[in-house]
Amino acid sequence: MCGRIVRTSPAEVLAAEFDATPAPGIDLHPRYNLCPGEDLVVVVRKGEERRLGTVRWGFVPSFATGPDEAPRSINARAETVAVRPPFRDAFRRRRCLVPVDGFYEWRREGRRRQPYLVRLRSRRPMALAGLWERWRPREGPPLLTGLVITCPATGRLAAIHDRMPVILPREAAGRWLDPTIEDPDALRALLVPAPDEELDIQPASLLVNSPRNDSPECLTPEPPA
Repeated sequence: MCGRIVRTSPAEVLAAEFDATPAPGIDLHPRYNLCPGEDLVVVVRKGEERRLGTVRWGFVPSFATGPDEAPRSINARAETVAVRPPFRDAFRRRRCLVPVDGFYEWRREGRRRQPYLVRLRSRRPMALAGLWERWRPREGPPLLTGLVITCPATGRLAAIHDRMPVILPREAAGRWLDPTIEDPDALRALLVPAPDEELDIQPASLLVNSPRNDSPECLTPEPPA
């Protein structure tokens, strides 16, 4: 799964990396332990333009009677996202990229739950495959929410967790955002594990285990148990 995120790249870096225009007033201060229920930065396509904005992490289907009707999904499985009722319309029409600089996965090691930080070896921002949705209340502004799509983990990461977020390379990211592509098979073909050799996987601090901690120290490896 993907339940914690690192996002430290400034707006100008993300705008250049994803060829996207930041929304006015977007908050992109560094986050070292971003949690569900907080704002994800996303890239969406509007016509020929890409835009950088935010959605709340925790997907609320458009048909929900209320935002708290059911648990908000933070992830959707690549194997079923195209057909599951909460996600299938967004899969066709509201795909997005979730720019991050890394994510955490956990493994039980002795008596402690050890987080691992996963980044690209290149240290460039990642484009995670995501979906976004708009839920409209009877009064007031719409609620924009989103999630990250996961696939089976492979390589070294599989020894830590059986799932991982889908990391889209540049060409696949462009196809994922292309509104003219609606064929489920063509889209599902993009939702595959990243090559193991492209990933850097290192132990992170146990500070990550608490959502209250959000500082550069979260990235510092713990000493051996």
